[in-house]
Amino acid sequence: MDQARQSDFEEAGPAAPALGEGEVHVWRLLLEQPSSRFDELRRILDQEEQGRVDRFRFDIHRQRYIAAHAGLRLILSRYLKIQPQAIQFQFTQYGKPGLTPGTNPAGIAFNLSHSHELGLIAVAQNRTLGVDIEQVRADLADEKVARRFFSAREIEALLSLPPELQRVAFFNCWTRKEAYIKARGEGLSLPLDQFDVTLIPGEPAILLHTRPDPAQALQWKLYDLNPGSGYAAALAVEGFARTLKCWQWLE
Repeated sequence: MDQARQSDFEEAGPAAPALGEGEVHVWRLLLEQPSSRFDELRRILDQEEQGRVDRFRFDIHRQRYIAAHAGLRLILSRYLKIQPQAIQFQFTQYGKPGLTPGTNPAGIAFNLSHSHELGLIAVAQNRTLGVDIEQVRADLADEKVARRFFSAREIEALLSLPPELQRVAFFNCWTRKEAYIKARGEGLSLPLDQFDVTLIPGEPAILLHTRPDPAQALQWKLYDLNPGSGYAAALAVEGFARTLKCWQWLE
């Protein structure tokens, strides 16, 4: 079936998740943790990740990074059935992370996004995917930003809407484009104005056109996610998600 089933991230995820054929799992993380937990979570991170923690200027940014990346390791450890500290990452030339083959015999793919107090982690098997979450901010959703990052078709659709709908449409567009960019894993070498997505509130999330290769649009599916009030999110999946399960991470 072409349309994935979605939930509200209210159900706690299983201790031993199993990816069925064509399934995609998305986990929501709460990045605001009790201060007593951060030392414990930090010890899960590897040396490179801990170095990044130390480079943050403010405690809140350090804590959110720790919660997101330790959460990623803890979630992946459930699929890989190894200790979270044993997980090893590798990176493409554009910086997209993946699992090293030696720790990933099942072909698990993942993507992480976090914004403000929430994070999302998407997991699948033997397929490429990307996820994006954004806090809805009035200072970001303006015409100048849209003209810088959106395609001509997207800008036209955005400006055709009444002002009260433009903020929702802006973040629909932003998260769908970011999810697709992250899934492709080509960084800024894939220009943002070279593909079009739907954005009008109430319309399905669709990758409409890709340039210069129009066939790319047929190879990907976009899905809206509902992470909670004040946030927008989207998922991009190579092929499509036969079943989409959304869970809350409670550990």
